[in-house]
Amino acid sequence: MRNGDQRSSPEPGKRAAALAAVELVREDTRLGVGTGSTVDFFIEALATSGQRPSGAVSSSEGTSRRLAAAGIDVLDLNVTGELELYIDGADEVDPGLRLVKGGGGALTREKIVAAASATFVCLVDECKRVDVLGGFGIPLEVIPMARSHVAREIVRLGADPEYREGPATDNGNVILDCYGFRIDDPLALEARLNAIAGVVASGLFGARGADRLLVGFADGRVEGVEAPARA
Repeated sequence: MRNGDQRSSPEPGKRAAALAAVELVREDTRLGVGTGSTVDFFIEALATSGQRPSGAVSSSEGTSRRLAAAGIDVLDLNVTGELELYIDGADEVDPGLRLVKGGGGALTREKIVAAASATFVCLVDECKRVDVLGGFGIPLEVIPMARSHVAREIVRLGADPEYREGPATDNGNVILDCYGFRIDDPLALEARLNAIAGVVASGLFGARGADRLLVGFADGRVEGVEAPARA
């Protein structure tokens, strides 16, 4: 997986964004929680803050374990209905708060929880902001029998698919990381990827981007950015 070598995220910025996000949580909040190192800092900070949501819907088995260890009730999305707030990180974010996600392999469940949430607050350190998405590579969760077919379709689209070695996703599927896309129109590319038979979900969050961005800096500062109006 090439993404891990492209750039590293400074821990102080992640922690700063995570601490700022804890201030958004209230006792009656039905919370969605994503997956990844920045979210781990958020859960850690929430556990020691005294703030307690009414419960949380998790996007991965790993996050569920961390929430339970922090004393936070893990809820079933089929029971909760719409969530007030979703907290998650991203691998890239553009000026329109469209995202590339899935470095941690939980992109499908993250996309589901984001879609079911009224407000999506994305936490990043400063290096995750880009002018144009695509440098990180786009993860696709793929049904195992369709891996080669999907890879051929990605090549036809002009990108380079790479099979991600390691355990399957929590859904029992595999991931192809797709490099070489320059994403000038995230919504159009997301729709094209979703239309490939065998693709469960893509890590391109164009149709459901973040509503608010919290950017953490190495010196502890946090910048809040609101999403522009979307058609």
